[in-house]
Amino acid sequence: MRELDVLLTRYVEERYGDAPAAHQDAFKELLEAQDGTIYAYCFGGERPPTALLSSLIEQITLRPFDDRHSR
Repeated sequence: MRELDVLLTRYVEERYGDAPAAHQDAFKELLEAQDGTIYAYCFGGERPPTALLSSLIEQITLRPFDDRHSR
């Protein structure tokens, strides 16, 4: 599941350090879930069970800013 690895790595590198403590804790818990479950949350196959987890998944799946569109 390379796509999932890319998403999670990008989140850690770009957003995790500045994320609220609740998101950081939820992320640690998320990593304990099965890859298939995390994949389903991130790619729309399954709705996360809590609002906090939904908010975290939104942050994980945000696209990085593309400065080509600002020119």
